[in-house]
Amino acid sequence: MFLYTSKILEFFIHPIIWILGLSVAALLVKKPVIKKRLLLASVVLLFIFTNPFLMSKFSALWDIKPVPEKKSETYSCAIVLGGFSSEGNHGEGFFNTSADRFIQGLKLISTGQVAHILITGGNGELIPDSFTESNWVKTQLKLFKVPDSCILIENRSRNTIENAAFTKPILQKAGLQPPYLLVTSAFRMRRSLGIFKATGISVIPYPCNYLPGTGANTSIGDVVPDGSLLGTWDYYIKEVIGTLVNKFR
Repeated sequence: MFLYTSKILEFFIHPIIWILGLSVAALLVKKPVIKKRLLLASVVLLFIFTNPFLMSKFSALWDIKPVPEKKSETYSCAIVLGGFSSEGNHGEGFFNTSADRFIQGLKLISTGQVAHILITGGNGELIPDSFTESNWVKTQLKLFKVPDSCILIENRSRNTIENAAFTKPILQKAGLQPPYLLVTSAFRMRRSLGIFKATGISVIPYPCNYLPGTGANTSIGDVVPDGSLLGTWDYYIKEVIGTLVNKFR
């Protein structure tokens, strides 16, 4: 039930929906004062959510900073959260814009910084078919000559809460000692860390897949509105709400 409710509520957390809603409401109301206020609110929201400076400052505060790498340190396992591959029209898998998670996980196992790589992710669609992300990702790892013995998969989870819950017994059964490296997108790391720690899994953040337009650096171009940031804010708002919900679960 939680999965279905969250999927429905996701529709209402997009800034573009708020802006369009206020604009439509302004067209429908007849009182000039209310009309003016609604239009002003929509313009203010549009300014906020397309402003590169505000985006860069917020992401710098929200994103978890990577722990400095020590080449001499090795770990028993890297847990790579799914969501970096999708299903094509004919049932085939392909890497999406979050593929840096796969790249970083592959780098860790290939360089020997981790002894095992665990891919956690099933099929998060409301009406799932036979495609399972972690199963497909395993085939991709094998193309890079990663041994079967080093690959663990968790193929039932549909969200981050289930990622953690279903991953824990796999790690215990394999006898892998913590702490583990947790590999996921920087914008998703804060919520993921909270969930994994609440589940009793000791992890060290290994953030990656930093989104365009995020980061602490500023430039003269930050005064120019950027419409693509509306989509970037979608990710962050979802994470902020998810983090707050998890605190009160």
